[in-house]
Amino acid sequence: MSHADQLFLQNCREILSHGVWDTDLPVRPRWEDGTPAHTIKKFGIINRYQLQEEFPILTLRRTYWKSAVDELLWIWQKKSNNIHDLSSHIWDQWADESGSIGKAYGYQLSVKHHYPEGDMDQVDRVLYDLKHNPASRRILTSLYNFEDLHDMHLYPCAYSMTFNVSGKVLNAILNQRSQDMLTANNWNVVQYAILVHMFAQVSGLVPGELVHVIADAHIYDRHIPIVERMLERAPAPAPRLIIDSSVTDFYAFTPDSFRLDGYTPAAFEEKIPIAI
Repeated sequence: MSHADQLFLQNCREILSHGVWDTDLPVRPRWEDGTPAHTIKKFGIINRYQLQEEFPILTLRRTYWKSAVDELLWIWQKKSNNIHDLSSHIWDQWADESGSIGKAYGYQLSVKHHYPEGDMDQVDRVLYDLKHNPASRRILTSLYNFEDLHDMHLYPCAYSMTFNVSGKVLNAILNQRSQDMLTANNWNVVQYAILVHMFAQVSGLVPGELVHVIADAHIYDRHIPIVERMLERAPAPAPRLIIDSSVTDFYAFTPDSFRLDGYTPAAFEEKIPIAI
C-alpha cells in the first residue's frame, strides 16, 4: 500500500470523525448552482513523506500528475501568472480577459530582489543558496505578499516552502493555509515532492523528507459521499519516479523529464464538483 494512500485515508477518517463543520458561518465558496459550499475540517494536519522510500502519489484514484507537473513548472520555472502559458484549464475561472490571475503565484516568484551577490528572484536565490550556502537556515520562499493580496484573483493556498540541507540530503516543509482534501491534496503533494527532487538533482543533493503542514484541511459537503466510497477501496503499491538524470539546470526540466513506473491507480469515474 502506498504511504500517500495511508495518510490520505487516515486524514479523511480523522476529518469525518472529529472535524468541525462551518455550517453556522457565512462562507465564500459557492457551488455551481449558487448554494454555499460548506466544509468539515481539522486544524493543523501534518504529513511526512520520505521521498527516498517511495513517490507519494495516490493509487485510490488517479492523480493527473503530468498536469500537476505542468502547473508546477508554470509557477516555479516559467514564473508566470498567465493561463496562456499553462497547458491545462485549471486556472481559467480565475483569469481575466487577458489571461492573468493577478499578482499571484508565478508573479511573486518572478520579482527580483537585491542581494550582495546580485539581483535574484526567490527561485534563483534558493538555487544559489543550495549550492553555495547549504548550511543556511534561511532558504525559503513565500507567495503570501500582503502588499499584493488585493491584486491576486485567488490568494495562494500552498504559500511557503522551507528548504533544509542535512549533509547531502535536501528536506523541505510545504506550508498550506487551506486544503480541499479530495480534489487538491495529492495534487499538491505530488508537485512539491517533484520540486524537491528537481532542486536536489541540480544542486548535487539527495531528496529526503517532505513535510506537509496544512492549517485548514477540509472536505466539502458534496464531496463526502465520494470520500466515503474511497475509504472502502484497497490501495495499490506506490510507483517509482524516474527523472532524466542528464538535467543539471533547473530551467531545463520539462514535463517529459519525469516518468512513473508501475502506476496503477484504481478506476474512478465519478465527477467531482468544484466549489468556486
